[in-house]
Amino acid sequence: MRKQLFAAVLTLAALAAPLSAQAGRSTLQKDADAITATGVTGVLARSTTPHGSRTAVSGVSVLGGHAPRPDGRFRIGSTNKVLVGTVVLQLVAERRLRLEDPVEKYLPGLVQGDGYNGHKITIRQLLQHTAGIYDGNFPSIESAEEYYERRYRVHTEEEIVKAGLSHPPESQPGDRFDYSNTGYDLVGLVIKAATGRTWHEEVDRRIVRPLRLRDTYFPRTNPRIAGPHAHSYTRFTPGVYTDTTELIDADASGGYISTLKDLDRIVRSIFDGKLLKPAQLRELKATVPVSGTSAELWPDARYGLGVFSRSLPCGGTIWMPSGDQIGFRTRTAVTADGKRSVVLSMSSQLFDSPEAVAAQEKAASKLIDDQLCR
Repeated sequence: MRKQLFAAVLTLAALAAPLSAQAGRSTLQKDADAITATGVTGVLARSTTPHGSRTAVSGVSVLGGHAPRPDGRFRIGSTNKVLVGTVVLQLVAERRLRLEDPVEKYLPGLVQGDGYNGHKITIRQLLQHTAGIYDGNFPSIESAEEYYERRYRVHTEEEIVKAGLSHPPESQPGDRFDYSNTGYDLVGLVIKAATGRTWHEEVDRRIVRPLRLRDTYFPRTNPRIAGPHAHSYTRFTPGVYTDTTELIDADASGGYISTLKDLDRIVRSIFDGKLLKPAQLRELKATVPVSGTSAELWPDARYGLGVFSRSLPCGGTIWMPSGDQIGFRTRTAVTADGKRSVVLSMSSQLFDSPEAVAAQEKAASKLIDDQLCR
């Protein structure tokens, strides 16, 4: 009963709020509105070309409230992985580590036993999800009750790694793609061993500060989002929206908070050469075919070092540093030269049915394709 008193559980009827004006809508606005039509509460979208940037918002920032702000902050989820990959590649350029180095070199004795051998697992395999590491996802939340029970729990990267390695490997190193958040927490520990600083300290000094990003930050153990932001909602059961905005879930697999403008700057700076040298950018783009849920979302997708790639219906390849974090779904896409990009934040996850997940992803992909195929 006590949970029911403070639970922000809201029904589908509460979504009855005006969308953007229907007359004269741009393709970007129409596609943003199409995403909210699938049941997503709020959408922020930004499209950038050499001629400038355009934004669109749709839905509401809080159920029953006003439209979301285009400068609102959001959790970027596993888009975080391209930040980690970029730090590693910069360290490679500085000859402070190598992609083919075994994890044992930096974390002696940590990845051993129960089918694991740190001598045979490389940094490249961890970044590419081909190390076979069990995907220990913390906090694992599959219901509103679990959210209220676990949202404020603090899990260190060491704890997450220990839990993941307590399970048998998904596969042998180098055999196939098996998405693993635990693997990225291992990379975070490798960065600390190589530099003496945490992975997020390295992200700040190598990416956030050089690009002068004012709205991108690592929340540590603060469950709230600072500054303007939309509430995020998760639909665990059909038609019922749980406010899942507050959460402690910040580790190397996903943790930063950002905005459309800042995230756009990051992804374009990675691919246009501002953050990575040509040799390291080539390594980032060395891909393997994906499997599992990733292949269901994007059947022709591949994965590099922290970033997905897939083909456009009009031809060509786009690079997609993307990810989810309970209540938020983030999709970014950028052309190979970094000149055209799309950043999309959706403040809902529709977990109540496979059909709802597919409809949301299809609408998001259409928005990206329509912008990059213009």
